[in-house]
Amino acid sequence: MMISGRRTAASFPADKLVLGGTTRNASSATHKHTPADCRHCVTAMTMLKLLFLLVLRLHLSAPLEDNKIPASLCTGHPGIPGSPGGHGSPGQPGRDGRDGRDAAPGEKGEKGDTGAPGEAGAQGLNGDRGDRGERGQKGEAGQCAVSPKSAFSAKVSEGRELPLPASDTVLFDKILLNEQGDYNAETGRFTCKVPGVYYFAVHATVYRASLQFDLMKNGHVVASYFQFFGNWPKPASLSGGSLLHLVPGDQVWVQMALGEYNGFYSSTKTDSTFSGFLVYSDWKNSAVFA
Repeated sequence: MMISGRRTAASFPADKLVLGGTTRNASSATHKHTPADCRHCVTAMTMLKLLFLLVLRLHLSAPLEDNKIPASLCTGHPGIPGSPGGHGSPGQPGRDGRDGRDAAPGEKGEKGDTGAPGEAGAQGLNGDRGDRGERGQKGEAGQCAVSPKSAFSAKVSEGRELPLPASDTVLFDKILLNEQGDYNAETGRFTCKVPGVYYFAVHATVYRASLQFDLMKNGHVVASYFQFFGNWPKPASLSGGSLLHLVPGDQVWVQMALGEYNGFYSSTKTDSTFSGFLVYSDWKNSAVFA
């Protein structure tokens, strides 16, 4: 509603009056209302009363400025609190805060336990071949290596009493060669000093009886030889040999096999011999030549 200046009750038309729920018009005659018309009349009369009070207030109060209604006339009762709003969507991440001041260094902690070894990784690819290195200086001249030696040969002397019983060592008591002293004529045994491979040979003259003897190594038979004698007028011969691998301390000798086969014989014209020599040594693996 736009109100300009002052309005009074005299400004309303004089031909309309409200009297106890009946509206009379100066130009119309009085008539009787229906119930529905009564309700409309009450509503209209109420509105007229409110309008009359409003005009009266405006008339008694100070002049209003154009197009402005006092705030006191527009103030209503407080409204019912609204329902809480739904959760809004997350806001944008805030900016990073400033770095704090550096604190004083703390004390050094104790050393932790060693972790379990990890699994071995896959083998990497072979790298490129490196450049050839410079040639080294020539070394000093070394001493010439001396090849180890061991050899012997011995025979049964002519005056030695024969035959021998079984399991006895045949004593080749007459030394033919024994430069290293590895053979002992008193025991009839060869004792190894240089590790390696040796060849041993036995040549026997057989006469008056058959002959069987064994080549022994550390108490074990490594080879056995036999020659039958058929009561011939002249002596027969029996020869045998074997390659043995020995280490320092090993012993080799000739031993009678059976008492009845003991036809060893030696004279000025025929001999029985026992010989042996080193074929090659294991000097690289021996402390003697390290």
